[in-house]
Amino acid sequence: MFDYRQYSDECVKCGKCIPVCTIHQVNPDETTSPRGFIHLLGAYEKGKLDLDTNAKNIFESCFLCTNCTDVCPAKLPTDMMIEQVRYDIADRYGIAWYKRMFFWLLRHRKTMDFLAKLGYIFKSCAVKTIPEKSALLPRFSLPIVKSGRLLPSFKATSFLNKYPEKIQFAEENAEKPQRVAIFIGCMANYAYTEVGDSLLFVLKKLGIDVFIPKDQLCCGAPAYFTGDFPTVDYLIKNNIEYFETWLDDVDRILIPEATCSSMMINDWVHFLHDQPEWQDRAKKVVAKASIATDWLYKSTKLEELLKKKKAQPLSVTYHDPCHARKTQGVFKEPRALLKTTYKLKEMSDPNRCCGFGGVTMQTEKYEFSKAAGLPKAAMIEETGADIVAAECSACRMQLTNAMYQHGTETTFKHPVELIAEALR
Repeated sequence: MFDYRQYSDECVKCGKCIPVCTIHQVNPDETTSPRGFIHLLGAYEKGKLDLDTNAKNIFESCFLCTNCTDVCPAKLPTDMMIEQVRYDIADRYGIAWYKRMFFWLLRHRKTMDFLAKLGYIFKSCAVKTIPEKSALLPRFSLPIVKSGRLLPSFKATSFLNKYPEKIQFAEENAEKPQRVAIFIGCMANYAYTEVGDSLLFVLKKLGIDVFIPKDQLCCGAPAYFTGDFPTVDYLIKNNIEYFETWLDDVDRILIPEATCSSMMINDWVHFLHDQPEWQDRAKKVVAKASIATDWLYKSTKLEELLKKKKAQPLSVTYHDPCHARKTQGVFKEPRALLKTTYKLKEMSDPNRCCGFGGVTMQTEKYEFSKAAGLPKAAMIEETGADIVAAECSACRMQLTNAMYQHGTETTFKHPVELIAEALR
Protein backbone atom coordinates (compact mmCIF):
# COMPACT_ATOMS: atom_id res chain seq x y z
CA MET A 1 0.00 0.00 0.00
CA PHE A 2 2.77 2.41 0.95
CA ASP A 3 6.19 2.97 -0.49
CA TYR A 4 7.82 3.36 2.91
CA ARG A 5 11.14 4.33 1.34
CA GLN A 6 9.55 7.29 -0.43
CA TYR A 7 8.21 8.75 2.79
CA SER A 8 11.40 7.90 4.64
CA ASP A 9 13.39 9.86 2.07
CA GLU A 10 10.91 12.77 2.19
CA CYS A 11 11.22 13.10 5.96
CA VAL A 12 13.83 15.80 6.61
CA LYS A 13 14.00 14.93 10.34
CA CYS A 14 13.05 18.50 11.29
CA GLY A 15 11.66 17.29 14.61
CA LYS A 16 8.46 19.34 14.61
CA CYS A 17 6.57 16.14 15.34
CA ILE A 18 8.55 15.31 18.49
CA PRO A 19 6.99 17.78 20.99
CA VAL A 20 3.42 16.78 20.03
CA CYS A 21 3.98 13.01 19.77
CA THR A 22 1.92 11.26 22.46
CA ILE A 23 4.16 8.20 22.84
CA HIS A 24 7.33 10.35 22.84
CA GLN A 25 5.86 12.44 25.67
CA VAL A 26 5.63 9.37 27.91
CA ASN A 27 8.49 7.34 26.42
CA PRO A 28 11.14 9.76 25.08
CA ASP A 29 12.96 7.37 22.78
CA GLU A 30 13.87 8.31 19.22
CA THR A 31 12.69 4.92 17.94
CA THR A 32 9.18 5.56 19.25
CA SER A 33 8.79 8.95 17.63
CA PRO A 34 7.22 9.82 14.25
CA ARG A 35 10.54 10.36 12.49
CA GLY A 36 11.88 7.24 14.19
CA PHE A 37 8.91 5.21 12.93
CA ILE A 38 9.35 6.56 9.40
CA HIS A 39 13.11 5.86 9.38
CA LEU A 40 12.57 2.28 10.59
CA LEU A 41 9.81 1.68 8.05
CA GLY A 42 12.14 2.82 5.28
CA ALA A 43 14.79 0.41 6.54
CA TYR A 44 12.16 -2.35 6.70
CA GLU A 45 11.22 -1.87 3.05
CA LYS A 46 14.86 -1.77 2.00
CA GLY A 47 15.38 -5.12 3.69
CA LYS A 48 17.70 -3.67 6.34
CA LEU A 49 15.29 -4.22 9.21
CA ASP A 50 13.61 -7.48 10.09
CA LEU A 51 10.07 -7.31 11.43
CA ASP A 52 11.17 -9.07 14.61
CA THR A 53 9.51 -8.87 18.03
CA ASN A 54 11.47 -5.71 18.88
CA ALA A 55 10.22 -3.96 15.74
CA LYS A 56 6.73 -5.28 16.48
CA ASN A 57 6.88 -3.74 19.95
CA ILE A 58 8.02 -0.40 18.53
CA PHE A 59 5.33 -0.16 15.83
CA GLU A 60 2.63 -1.17 18.27
CA SER A 61 3.64 1.69 20.60
CA CYS A 62 2.12 4.42 18.42
CA PHE A 63 -1.13 5.94 19.75
CA LEU A 64 -2.25 6.83 16.19
CA CYS A 65 -3.26 10.25 17.55
CA THR A 66 -2.31 11.93 14.21
CA ASN A 67 -0.59 14.81 16.05
CA CYS A 68 2.47 14.28 13.88
CA THR A 69 0.59 14.47 10.58
CA ASP A 70 -1.14 17.61 11.86
CA VAL A 71 2.14 19.52 12.27
CA CYS A 72 4.32 17.82 9.62
CA PRO A 73 5.40 20.37 6.94
CA ALA A 74 5.38 17.57 4.34
CA LYS A 75 2.11 16.07 5.66
CA LEU A 76 3.64 12.60 5.78
CA PRO A 77 0.94 9.97 6.61
CA THR A 78 2.77 8.41 9.54
CA ASP A 79 -0.45 7.08 11.07
CA MET A 80 -1.47 5.28 7.89
CA MET A 81 2.00 3.78 7.52
CA ILE A 82 1.78 2.43 11.07
CA GLU A 83 -1.66 0.98 10.35
CA GLN A 84 -0.28 -0.76 7.26
CA VAL A 85 2.76 -2.24 8.98
CA ARG A 86 0.52 -3.54 11.76
CA TYR A 87 -1.21 -5.64 9.12
CA ASP A 88 2.19 -7.12 8.25
CA ILE A 89 2.78 -7.72 11.97
CA ALA A 90 -0.58 -9.43 12.38
CA ASP A 91 0.11 -11.54 9.31
CA ARG A 92 3.46 -12.69 10.72
CA TYR A 93 2.70 -13.07 14.42
CA GLY A 94 -1.05 -13.50 14.48
CA ILE A 95 -3.42 -11.64 16.79
CA ALA A 96 -3.79 -12.34 20.52
CA TRP A 97 -6.72 -14.61 21.39
CA TYR A 98 -8.63 -11.94 23.32
CA LYS A 99 -8.37 -9.50 20.42
CA ARG A 100 -9.55 -12.17 18.00
CA MET A 101 -12.48 -12.89 20.32
CA PHE A 102 -13.34 -9.20 20.51
CA PHE A 103 -13.15 -8.70 16.75
CA TRP A 104 -15.29 -11.81 16.20
CA LEU A 105 -17.94 -10.30 18.46
CA LEU A 106 -17.85 -7.10 16.41
CA ARG A 107 -18.90 -9.21 13.43
CA HIS A 108 -21.72 -10.94 15.31
CA ARG A 109 -24.10 -8.40 16.81
CA LYS A 110 -26.59 -10.91 18.27
CA THR A 111 -23.91 -12.71 20.26
CA MET A 112 -22.58 -9.36 21.48
CA ASP A 113 -26.12 -8.39 22.50
CA PHE A 114 -26.44 -11.58 24.53
CA LEU A 115 -23.14 -10.99 26.33
CA ALA A 116 -24.10 -7.37 26.99
CA LYS A 117 -27.16 -8.60 28.89
CA LEU A 118 -24.73 -10.34 31.22
CA GLY A 119 -22.89 -7.08 31.69
CA TYR A 120 -23.68 -6.91 35.37
CA ILE A 121 -20.95 -9.52 35.86
CA PHE A 122 -18.39 -7.03 34.60
CA LYS A 123 -19.71 -3.98 36.42
CA SER A 124 -16.70 -1.78 37.11
CA CYS A 125 -17.59 1.77 36.11
CA ALA A 126 -16.75 4.03 39.08
CA VAL A 127 -15.72 0.94 41.07
CA LYS A 128 -12.26 -0.55 41.55
CA THR A 129 -11.64 -3.70 39.55
CA ILE A 130 -10.78 -6.82 41.55
CA PRO A 131 -7.40 -6.42 43.31
CA GLU A 132 -4.57 -8.28 41.64
CA LYS A 133 -3.87 -10.56 44.59
CA SER A 134 -7.49 -11.51 45.12
CA ALA A 135 -8.22 -15.23 44.92
CA LEU A 136 -11.35 -14.28 43.01
CA LEU A 137 -9.37 -13.00 40.04
CA PRO A 138 -9.06 -15.84 37.49
CA ARG A 139 -5.64 -16.47 36.02
CA PHE A 140 -7.08 -16.16 32.52
CA SER A 141 -8.55 -12.70 33.14
CA LEU A 142 -8.46 -10.30 30.20
CA PRO A 143 -5.38 -8.03 30.00
CA ILE A 144 -7.62 -4.96 30.08
CA VAL A 145 -8.58 -5.79 33.69
CA LYS A 146 -5.96 -4.06 35.83
CA SER A 147 -5.87 -3.52 39.56
CA GLY A 148 -7.57 -0.29 40.57
CA ARG A 149 -8.62 0.58 37.04
CA LEU A 150 -12.01 1.97 36.06
CA LEU A 151 -13.83 0.32 33.20
CA PRO A 152 -17.28 1.04 31.78
CA SER A 153 -19.96 -1.57 32.34
CA PHE A 154 -22.50 -2.77 29.81
CA LYS A 155 -26.09 -1.66 30.17
CA ALA A 156 -28.75 -4.38 30.39
CA THR A 157 -30.31 -3.17 27.12
CA SER A 158 -28.29 -1.71 24.28
CA PHE A 159 -29.31 1.49 22.52
CA LEU A 160 -30.16 -0.36 19.30
CA ASN A 161 -32.47 -2.71 21.20
CA LYS A 162 -34.04 0.04 23.27
CA TYR A 163 -35.99 1.89 20.58
CA PRO A 164 -38.11 1.12 17.50
CA GLU A 165 -36.48 1.37 14.09
CA LYS A 166 -38.51 4.37 12.97
CA ILE A 167 -39.39 7.31 15.21
CA GLN A 168 -41.51 10.22 14.03
CA PHE A 169 -40.72 13.55 15.64
CA ALA A 170 -41.80 15.86 12.82
CA GLU A 171 -45.29 17.34 12.88
CA GLU A 172 -47.92 15.51 10.85
CA ASN A 173 -48.46 18.44 8.50
CA ALA A 174 -44.77 19.15 7.91
CA GLU A 175 -44.10 19.64 4.18
CA LYS A 176 -40.58 18.22 3.94
CA PRO A 177 -39.67 16.70 7.30
CA GLN A 178 -36.00 15.98 7.81
CA ARG A 179 -35.05 12.40 8.55
CA VAL A 180 -31.71 11.21 9.88
CA ALA A 181 -30.21 7.82 10.58
CA ILE A 182 -28.12 7.22 13.70
CA PHE A 183 -24.89 5.22 13.56
CA ILE A 184 -24.38 4.85 17.27
CA GLY A 185 -20.94 3.24 17.70
CA CYS A 186 -20.21 0.20 19.87
CA MET A 187 -19.32 1.96 23.13
CA ALA A 188 -22.37 4.22 23.03
CA ASN A 189 -24.53 1.26 22.04
CA TYR A 190 -23.53 -0.97 24.95
CA ALA A 191 -21.98 1.15 27.70
CA TYR A 192 -22.81 4.84 27.28
CA THR A 193 -26.42 4.51 26.10
CA GLU A 194 -27.25 7.96 27.50
CA VAL A 195 -25.49 9.40 24.44
CA GLY A 196 -28.09 7.91 22.10
CA ASP A 197 -30.90 8.78 24.50
CA SER A 198 -29.78 12.40 24.51
CA LEU A 199 -29.36 12.56 20.74
CA LEU A 200 -32.92 11.33 20.30
CA PHE A 201 -34.18 13.97 22.73
CA VAL A 202 -32.36 16.73 20.83
CA LEU A 203 -33.77 15.50 17.51
CA LYS A 204 -37.25 15.39 19.06
CA LYS A 205 -36.94 19.03 20.11
CA LEU A 206 -35.85 19.88 16.57
CA GLY A 207 -38.75 17.95 15.03
CA ILE A 208 -36.49 15.67 13.00
CA ASP A 209 -37.60 12.11 12.21
CA VAL A 210 -35.19 9.33 13.12
CA PHE A 211 -34.28 6.00 11.57
CA ILE A 212 -32.28 3.62 13.76
CA PRO A 213 -30.63 0.98 11.53
CA LYS A 214 -30.84 -2.18 13.62
CA ASP A 215 -28.37 -4.27 11.62
CA GLN A 216 -25.48 -1.82 11.67
CA LEU A 217 -22.14 -3.33 12.62
CA CYS A 218 -18.98 -1.82 14.10
CA CYS A 219 -17.28 0.80 11.92
CA GLY A 220 -14.11 -1.33 11.96
CA ALA A 221 -11.81 1.09 13.81
CA PRO A 222 -10.63 -1.28 16.59
CA ALA A 223 -9.64 -3.96 14.08
CA TYR A 224 -8.14 -1.41 11.67
CA PHE A 225 -5.82 0.07 14.29
CA THR A 226 -4.74 -3.44 15.30
CA GLY A 227 -3.97 -4.74 11.80
CA ASP A 228 -6.87 -7.19 11.43
CA PHE A 229 -7.68 -6.15 7.88
CA PRO A 230 -9.91 -9.18 7.05
CA THR A 231 -12.26 -8.11 9.85
CA VAL A 232 -12.16 -4.50 8.65
CA ASP A 233 -13.00 -5.62 5.11
CA TYR A 234 -15.94 -7.68 6.38
CA LEU A 235 -17.36 -4.91 8.57
CA ILE A 236 -17.07 -2.14 5.99
CA LYS A 237 -18.63 -4.15 3.17
CA ASN A 238 -21.48 -5.50 5.29
CA ASN A 239 -22.26 -2.01 6.52
CA ILE A 240 -22.17 -0.58 2.99
CA GLU A 241 -24.51 -3.28 1.65
CA TYR A 242 -26.93 -2.66 4.50
CA PHE A 243 -26.73 1.13 4.32
CA GLU A 244 -27.52 1.05 0.60
CA THR A 245 -30.96 -0.45 1.36
CA TRP A 246 -32.08 2.72 3.17
CA LEU A 247 -29.56 5.43 2.26
CA ASP A 248 -31.89 7.27 -0.14
CA ASP A 249 -34.55 7.53 2.56
CA VAL A 250 -32.49 9.69 4.94
CA ASP A 251 -31.00 13.16 4.69
CA ARG A 252 -28.01 12.41 6.92
CA ILE A 253 -26.26 9.73 8.94
CA LEU A 254 -25.42 11.16 12.35
CA ILE A 255 -22.51 9.65 14.28
CA PRO A 256 -22.06 10.91 17.87
CA GLU A 257 -18.57 9.41 18.05
CA ALA A 258 -15.33 10.96 16.82
CA THR A 259 -13.51 7.69 16.12
CA CYS A 260 -16.47 6.04 14.37
CA SER A 261 -17.19 9.10 12.22
CA SER A 262 -13.52 9.51 11.31
CA MET A 263 -13.25 5.83 10.43
CA MET A 264 -16.30 5.98 8.20
CA ILE A 265 -15.68 9.38 6.63
CA ASN A 266 -11.91 9.12 6.14
CA ASP A 267 -10.75 5.52 6.40
CA TRP A 268 -13.44 3.50 4.60
CA VAL A 269 -12.59 5.06 1.24
CA HIS A 270 -8.86 4.84 1.92
CA PHE A 271 -9.05 1.20 3.00
CA LEU A 272 -10.88 0.27 -0.22
CA HIS A 273 -8.34 2.05 -2.44
CA ASP A 274 -7.54 -1.16 -4.36
CA GLN A 275 -11.21 -2.15 -4.72
CA PRO A 276 -12.61 0.63 -6.95
CA GLU A 277 -16.17 -0.70 -7.13
CA TRP A 278 -16.44 -0.91 -3.36
CA GLN A 279 -14.67 2.41 -2.98
CA ASP A 280 -17.29 4.12 -5.15
CA ARG A 281 -20.05 2.56 -3.07
CA ALA A 282 -18.32 3.72 0.11
CA LYS A 283 -18.11 7.28 -1.21
CA LYS A 284 -21.89 7.41 -1.62
CA VAL A 285 -22.35 6.40 2.02
CA VAL A 286 -19.66 8.75 3.28
CA ALA A 287 -21.26 11.67 1.41
CA LYS A 288 -24.17 11.51 3.85
CA ALA A 289 -22.21 10.92 7.07
CA SER A 290 -21.42 13.56 9.72
CA ILE A 291 -20.19 13.70 13.28
CA ALA A 292 -23.28 14.75 15.24
CA THR A 293 -22.41 18.22 16.60
CA ASP A 294 -21.04 19.38 13.25
CA TRP A 295 -24.34 18.71 11.47
CA LEU A 296 -26.52 19.87 14.37
CA TYR A 297 -24.67 23.19 14.46
CA LYS A 298 -24.51 23.82 10.72
CA SER A 299 -27.78 22.33 9.47
CA THR A 300 -30.38 22.84 12.20
CA LYS A 301 -31.74 25.62 14.41
CA LEU A 302 -30.27 24.03 17.52
CA GLU A 303 -28.07 26.99 18.45
CA GLU A 304 -31.05 29.33 18.11
CA LEU A 305 -33.13 26.98 20.26
CA LEU A 306 -30.45 26.82 22.95
CA LYS A 307 -30.13 30.60 23.12
CA LYS A 308 -33.74 30.77 24.25
CA LYS A 309 -32.95 28.61 27.28
CA LYS A 310 -31.71 29.93 30.59
CA ALA A 311 -28.01 29.72 31.42
CA GLN A 312 -26.94 26.55 33.17
CA PRO A 313 -25.17 26.87 36.55
CA LEU A 314 -22.41 24.49 35.51
CA SER A 315 -19.03 25.12 33.88
CA VAL A 316 -17.62 22.89 31.14
CA THR A 317 -14.13 22.30 29.77
CA TYR A 318 -13.88 20.69 26.34
CA HIS A 319 -11.37 18.04 25.29
CA ASP A 320 -10.68 17.74 21.57
CA PRO A 321 -10.76 14.08 20.46
CA CYS A 322 -7.96 13.36 18.01
CA HIS A 323 -10.43 11.93 15.51
CA ALA A 324 -12.62 15.03 15.64
CA ARG A 325 -10.27 18.01 15.51
CA LYS A 326 -7.30 16.63 13.64
CA THR A 327 -8.94 14.29 11.12
CA GLN A 328 -12.30 16.05 10.63
CA GLY A 329 -11.60 19.64 11.59
CA VAL A 330 -14.48 19.63 14.09
CA PHE A 331 -13.80 21.57 17.29
CA LYS A 332 -15.53 24.95 17.03
CA GLU A 333 -19.00 23.46 16.54
CA PRO A 334 -19.43 21.59 19.84
CA ARG A 335 -18.00 24.58 21.72
CA ALA A 336 -20.39 26.97 19.97
CA LEU A 337 -23.36 24.85 21.02
CA LEU A 338 -22.18 24.37 24.60
CA LYS A 339 -21.31 27.99 25.33
CA THR A 340 -24.85 29.14 24.56
CA THR A 341 -25.97 27.85 27.97
CA TYR A 342 -22.82 26.71 29.83
CA LYS A 343 -19.76 28.60 30.99
CA LEU A 344 -16.86 27.29 28.91
CA LYS A 345 -13.44 27.04 30.59
CA GLU A 346 -10.63 26.06 28.24
CA MET A 347 -7.90 23.80 29.60
CA SER A 348 -4.25 24.59 28.87
CA ASP A 349 -3.98 22.14 25.96
CA PRO A 350 -7.40 20.80 24.88
CA ASN A 351 -5.84 19.36 21.73
CA ARG A 352 -3.45 17.06 23.61
CA CYS A 353 -4.29 13.36 23.10
CA CYS A 354 -6.00 11.72 26.07
CA GLY A 355 -3.98 8.53 25.55
CA PHE A 356 -6.64 5.96 24.67
CA GLY A 357 -4.66 4.60 21.73
CA GLY A 358 -6.74 1.56 20.77
CA VAL A 359 -7.04 -2.06 21.88
CA THR A 360 -3.31 -2.81 22.16
CA MET A 361 -2.60 0.31 24.21
CA GLN A 362 -5.49 -0.45 26.53
CA THR A 363 -4.29 -4.03 27.10
CA GLU A 364 -0.63 -4.83 26.48
CA LYS A 365 0.66 -1.25 26.86
CA TYR A 366 -1.70 0.14 29.46
CA GLU A 367 1.13 1.79 31.42
CA PHE A 368 1.79 4.05 28.41
CA SER A 369 -1.90 4.83 28.16
CA LYS A 370 -2.12 5.58 31.87
CA ALA A 371 0.96 7.84 31.73
CA ALA A 372 -0.53 9.79 28.80
CA GLY A 373 -3.85 10.23 30.59
CA LEU A 374 -2.62 11.64 33.90
CA PRO A 375 -1.38 15.02 32.52
CA LYS A 376 -4.74 15.43 30.82
CA ALA A 377 -6.53 14.78 34.10
CA ALA A 378 -4.36 17.44 35.75
CA MET A 379 -5.29 19.96 33.02
CA ILE A 380 -8.97 19.23 33.58
CA GLU A 381 -8.61 19.72 37.32
CA GLU A 382 -6.77 23.02 36.87
CA THR A 383 -9.73 24.51 35.02
CA GLY A 384 -12.00 24.05 38.04
CA ALA A 385 -14.77 23.05 35.63
CA ASP A 386 -17.67 20.94 36.85
CA ILE A 387 -17.76 18.83 33.71
CA VAL A 388 -15.36 17.72 30.97
CA ALA A 389 -16.94 16.95 27.61
CA ALA A 390 -15.74 15.23 24.44
CA GLU A 391 -17.59 13.77 21.49
CA CYS A 392 -15.90 10.38 21.84
CA SER A 393 -16.62 7.33 24.00
CA ALA A 394 -12.99 6.18 23.77
CA CYS A 395 -11.92 9.51 25.28
CA ARG A 396 -14.66 9.09 27.86
CA MET A 397 -13.37 5.71 28.95
CA GLN A 398 -9.76 6.92 29.04
CA LEU A 399 -10.37 10.25 30.78
CA THR A 400 -12.75 8.78 33.35
CA ASN A 401 -10.04 6.34 34.38
CA ALA A 402 -7.30 9.01 34.21
CA MET A 403 -9.29 11.35 36.45
CA TYR A 404 -9.89 8.51 38.89
CA GLN A 405 -6.16 7.67 38.99
CA HIS A 406 -5.30 11.36 39.45
CA GLY A 407 -8.00 12.00 42.06
CA THR A 408 -9.84 14.50 39.87
CA GLU A 409 -13.54 14.69 40.70
CA THR A 410 -14.75 16.32 37.49
CA THR A 411 -17.65 14.53 35.78
CA PHE A 412 -17.48 13.44 32.14
CA LYS A 413 -20.44 14.03 29.84
CA HIS A 414 -20.88 13.85 26.09
CA PRO A 415 -21.68 17.30 24.58
CA VAL A 416 -24.98 15.96 23.24
CA GLU A 417 -25.90 14.94 26.80
CA LEU A 418 -25.23 18.48 28.00
CA ILE A 419 -27.20 19.96 25.11
CA ALA A 420 -30.15 17.70 25.93
CA GLU A 421 -29.99 18.73 29.60
CA ALA A 422 -30.01 22.40 28.59
CA LEU A 423 -33.06 21.84 26.37
CA ARG A 424 -34.91 20.21 29.26
